[in-house]
Amino acid sequence: MVAMGGGPTPVINNSLRGVVEVCRDHPAVFGAVYGALHGVLGLLKEELVDLSAQDPEEIELLRTTPAAGTIGTARYKLASDEDLTRAVEVFRAHDVGYFFGIGGNDTQEVCLRLSEAAQAAGHELSVVGVPKTIDNDLGDPEMKKVDHTPGFGSVARYWAWSLQCLEEENRGSSPADPVLVVQAMGRRVGFIPASARLADPEREMPLLILLAESGLSLEDITDRVADTVRRRGRVIVVASEGLELGELGERRDAFGHAAFSSSRATVAEVLVNHLNDVGFPAKGLARGQVPGTEQRDAMLYASPVDLAEAYQAGWLAVSMACEGTDGVMVSIARAEEAAYRPEFGCVALSEVAGVDRPFPSHWIDRSGTDVTDGFVRYARPLLGEDPVAVPVVGGKLRFARLQRMMVEQKLPAYIPTAYRG
Repeated sequence: MVAMGGGPTPVINNSLRGVVEVCRDHPAVFGAVYGALHGVLGLLKEELVDLSAQDPEEIELLRTTPAAGTIGTARYKLASDEDLTRAVEVFRAHDVGYFFGIGGNDTQEVCLRLSEAAQAAGHELSVVGVPKTIDNDLGDPEMKKVDHTPGFGSVARYWAWSLQCLEEENRGSSPADPVLVVQAMGRRVGFIPASARLADPEREMPLLILLAESGLSLEDITDRVADTVRRRGRVIVVASEGLELGELGERRDAFGHAAFSSSRATVAEVLVNHLNDVGFPAKGLARGQVPGTEQRDAMLYASPVDLAEAYQAGWLAVSMACEGTDGVMVSIARAEEAAYRPEFGCVALSEVAGVDRPFPSHWIDRSGTDVTDGFVRYARPLLGEDPVAVPVVGGKLRFARLQRMMVEQKLPAYIPTAYRG
């Protein structure tokens, strides 16, 4: 069984493809591959899609199909013994001996709980996590065991390319809109907004990057904006959605994380309104832009490096399971060579489950409004070079369309504990 968890990425389905294709190549080990519909919720509800029966062409199209529209994802915290007992019952009822969880910090925590619950119940189950997160906050703080995760390279490319287009917009429209504030995802971890620097490694643009970790106040930011406008006549501000700029009315998901895209206000709105209220040394207005979930589903911005590594992560997870490995997550380290080369391995789920890796402080520039060249050297190889070719049929992008071939249910209906009235 394979399940997705948390927010998707442009390359998440290539990990799913890796799992399905490698399992299909080992029929003596894997009799069938089931996809849990909408992640752990599908596991608990016994809503399982038969992935083995899908058209091989559709499985191949998973390579360039973004987000989680294929089998779905969920943000559900396995917090009750009853849910864990039910999960093991579903595993037993369908003779599931292998579980692959594709996701980030919270999904790896789910994987860890399922592994422990199966062991406690005496059910033989190999659990291997497949890493995924655009935030790049999954792994060890030293970044030795987990250098990066599939998903980040594509959102970094999204910002590197999008900001080049925004620069053309701001340069041409600056008499009317000298200040352009753009908000980046990533909660309070700065890898995504930092990626904007990849659009301008030579620092030719009037660009300010505001990481949540920089600790700048609204007054500090106002001064930096005014100073840049005074010197350059305009400024582009890339702001983390998790900047501490006052009350935003954040709503939270099942794991307690702030869902900034669902909040009553955004950092960009607060900052734009403040700048227009207090003014800055130029005619015109501050304008805001808030790219939303497109950052994690923009397939046309996907990195070829990211795509290849996502597939390899799914492939390796199955290979590890074939060897009887349990309780680990596939990891990507970086070879100590001049040219970039990934080194795949594994890390114990207990080391990464539910842990947010911070953005390294030594990559934050002393100004507090930029990142260092060290970050640029780290992130640049993950972008790749060539565009990813997505099939087009009849003028529309051709994505995979898996059939809802549902596996016959064998257990009584079940309502996950968090969904009960």
